[in-house]
Amino acid sequence: MLLLVLALVASLCVVAFLLFYPERTGAEHSSTEPVRVEATTAPNLVETAPAKTSASTILNASGYVTARQVATVSAEVMGRLVSVDVEEGMLVQKGQVLATLDHTLPEVDWQLAEAQVQSQIQRLASLRTEMKEAQRVLARVKSLDASSFASEAQVTRAQADVDKLQTDILSLEAELDVSRLRAKRQKELLEDYTIRAPFAGVVTVKNAQAGEIVAPTSAGGGFTRTGICTLVDMDSLEIEVDVNEAYIGRVYAGQKVSAQLDAYPQWTIHAQVIAVIPAADRSKATVRVRVEILEKDARILPDMGVKVAFHE
Repeated sequence: MLLLVLALVASLCVVAFLLFYPERTGAEHSSTEPVRVEATTAPNLVETAPAKTSASTILNASGYVTARQVATVSAEVMGRLVSVDVEEGMLVQKGQVLATLDHTLPEVDWQLAEAQVQSQIQRLASLRTEMKEAQRVLARVKSLDASSFASEAQVTRAQADVDKLQTDILSLEAELDVSRLRAKRQKELLEDYTIRAPFAGVVTVKNAQAGEIVAPTSAGGGFTRTGICTLVDMDSLEIEVDVNEAYIGRVYAGQKVSAQLDAYPQWTIHAQVIAVIPAADRSKATVRVRVEILEKDARILPDMGVKVAFHE
């Protein structure tokens, strides 16, 4: 009987322990949860602390990347394009051939002018030979006249022949100079039918194709091209900014500038002010500022939007 009572008491103790222990452990866990929340939130507070800048910004503005040296290359004469040797994005050097016009007729004119020069050179050589012979005749007649074997009329005639040939030679020499200048002019005109790059740069626009007619000015009801391609010197890129005239006093030449392209907002480009243009835009109440890009990079392209910060 005593054993049965002891067994019953032991069973009751076990049941009571199982009922109360989970509540205590749950309370312990709930009391530690705030500590864990506090530990995870502390690093976030550190990360959101503001970063310090090395230079103070006194003015912010926006503008665009521009090229100081850009040209729409065309032909000096009207003609039909035989070939266009460039494409968009191509890098060309100064003097490189961009396109060629049909130069059949100007080449014939140049060859004709060169032939005329050679013909006059031969005529001049013939006259000089005749001149030498006339001078020998004059000398022989004068010697005979001294011995009374020639008349005064013969001497006069021989002298006249020499003078006439001398005049013809001088006239032909002048004509030869003119012909040489004409041949040089025709060669220069022939060179105009080959379009070359005026400076080194990148082709950004191709305006014409082989077979089209190009001319320095528009003609033919709009069917004639006036430009072959657009060439940009990438080394001449800079930033143009319109600054409100109320704040233009904060900007000066040589001022340090930080620029950020809209395409690459995380990339900071070092720059400086080249000049403040001494003219205001009445309609926008702004003054134009030129900014030099101190870093050359292929990612910087003409007409890109850019934000600049002027530093103190």
